[in-house]
Amino acid sequence: MSSNVDIGRYRTKLSDYESRYETIKFRRDDGILEMQLHTDGGPLRWGRLPHIELDEAFSFIARDRDNKVIVLTGTGAEFSGPAPDLDANRKYHSMGPEEWGELGWEAKGFHTNLLAIDVPMIAAVNGPAYRHAELPIMCDVVLASDTASFQDSAHYVGGLVPGDGVHIAFAMAMGINRARYFLLTGQVLGAQEAKEVGLVNEVLAPDKLMPRAWELARQIARQPELNRRYSRILLTEQLRRQFAELLPYGLALEGLAITAIRPKP
Repeated sequence: MSSNVDIGRYRTKLSDYESRYETIKFRRDDGILEMQLHTDGGPLRWGRLPHIELDEAFSFIARDRDNKVIVLTGTGAEFSGPAPDLDANRKYHSMGPEEWGELGWEAKGFHTNLLAIDVPMIAAVNGPAYRHAELPIMCDVVLASDTASFQDSAHYVGGLVPGDGVHIAFAMAMGINRARYFLLTGQVLGAQEAKEVGLVNEVLAPDKLMPRAWELARQIARQPELNRRYSRILLTEQLRRQFAELLPYGLALEGLAITAIRPKP
């Protein structure tokens, strides 16, 4: 094997992705990468664009070895939305097999690419997480503003089988009985209650949230690189195994339902 390979040529750099996305702002200081979710500078509004952007962004972040710790947060008064529309939620979702084939493929990468990040991740949940609330709880440390709340409004109560990762993440974080109730009823958990059931580690005043996230990030970043990386790998191994086993099954059942059900006249 040649010893003259220019390894740096093949390494992913922050410049490769920091200005690439419309719904993610990045800043990095001393190897701590903050990724702030937003829509037009305000709270993130979930849709196809952030879905596909996060799928790819997690992959870039995982390949950038200059990242030491990741801080994931939102913008403004909400972490992610929109809030559920109960009238809209009474409608059935319908999608053709080809459309679901593409979206389901993307949904698989969306979570597995997050779990491929092999440096510690800190979530700073700045407000209600109405949509894809599993993302922050898949991080290693979960901090929440006292204005935060957690809900799975996009799946079962929104007319979908909760099969694209929420069935795994919430069951592992809060226990299977609590998770089943949470997913089937659209339960809203406030920050303190979320802490009591195991979703959140610390609840803080809004103005203390990001300073605390960066304080912990700097503390974690002081460890040698291999300690940081191997600890993240070890502590997320159960999550990766569960996602590898149950995510394709969940997506298959979600896809069967979404491609079979048609709106009632």
